[in-house]
Amino acid sequence: MTLPKLYIHAQDFMPINGTDYLELYVSNAKQAAHFYKSAFGFRTLAYAGLETGLKDRESYVVEQDKIRLVLTSPLRSGTDIGRHIDQHGDGVKVTALWVDDATYAYNAAMERGARSYMEPVTESDEDGHVVRSGIYTYGEVVHIFVERKDYNGIFLPGYKKMESYYNPEPVGLKFVDHMVGNVELGKMNEWVDFYEKVMGFTQILSFDDKEISTEYTALMSKVMSNGNGRIKFPINEPAPGKKKSQVDEYLEFYEGAGVQHIAVATDNIIQTVTALRDRGVEFLRVPGTYYDTLLDRVGHIDEDLAPLRELGILVDRDDEGYLLQIFTRTVQARPTMFFEIIQRKGAQSFGKGNFKALFEALEREQELRGTL
Repeated sequence: MTLPKLYIHAQDFMPINGTDYLELYVSNAKQAAHFYKSAFGFRTLAYAGLETGLKDRESYVVEQDKIRLVLTSPLRSGTDIGRHIDQHGDGVKVTALWVDDATYAYNAAMERGARSYMEPVTESDEDGHVVRSGIYTYGEVVHIFVERKDYNGIFLPGYKKMESYYNPEPVGLKFVDHMVGNVELGKMNEWVDFYEKVMGFTQILSFDDKEISTEYTALMSKVMSNGNGRIKFPINEPAPGKKKSQVDEYLEFYEGAGVQHIAVATDNIIQTVTALRDRGVEFLRVPGTYYDTLLDRVGHIDEDLAPLRELGILVDRDDEGYLLQIFTRTVQARPTMFFEIIQRKGAQSFGKGNFKALFEALEREQELRGTL
């Protein structure tokens, strides 16, 4: 399958500069922040909570290069954050998108049929002001548009800089490459239409259940991208199979649609994955036989095969080049969200040649959990 080049197109009425932050609702934000620092190499950036005037929640912000995670927990019972965690477990609530004009982005989306999450609001402190607005997407996930051209603060108004003696070395994670959503059976095309009509995205790839399947399970996926290609949202739905697919399992335990995995880019996947492994991050493994014919499948690559085999890193090639990728095991109690580490050496696709090996690895995990 040939992947079209990503150019700004006539539909791109909502320019997006990149991912501003991801906010996860978690049961214990303080411990989650420590986990992402110690295991993934993030560093402390900012904090909001009782000390900053909040009464119902607290948030820890950690960053690594261009990736910012906001980890938020409720401080009392009966909050919407607590209800969200009770229903879904820990997971992504907000995908914040950096835009030049948050009011325009909101109005453009609303005119095209979006459901409002928050009307444009200006938030100010001594470092300037930020404008934010937001709309709902699949499940309870929201996109918040962030306009920060008149702000010089550490993160957002209402947050204070947080100092920490413990800031481990980064592991080489650079930015969010893409973020995958799982939606219910029959809903994929509805959300494809949403991103096309409401946000001006274009479908750049699609995979059917013949391409993404094993002997037991299958799924379908379509990849949506904004005009400059900086935001890519693959959307998965389950497909009928002999057994319960990874998407079915996700939907059952998340109790609805949501973010399945966050793919983060690195410039040196061998160094990054080695560092992550040494800090306790657990990865899915494919059989060693995957590497016996790897170079026959993908041709010449710059990397030595031995460390790829040792670490379990997968390789795939498209018309533009090749990519290297690996997937963590789930990072919370429920078998829901996980991370992908990806290094692109020209390739703009998503590892189609690895789907079968990857999904068989996921099925082995499901079998261990008794959910296949």
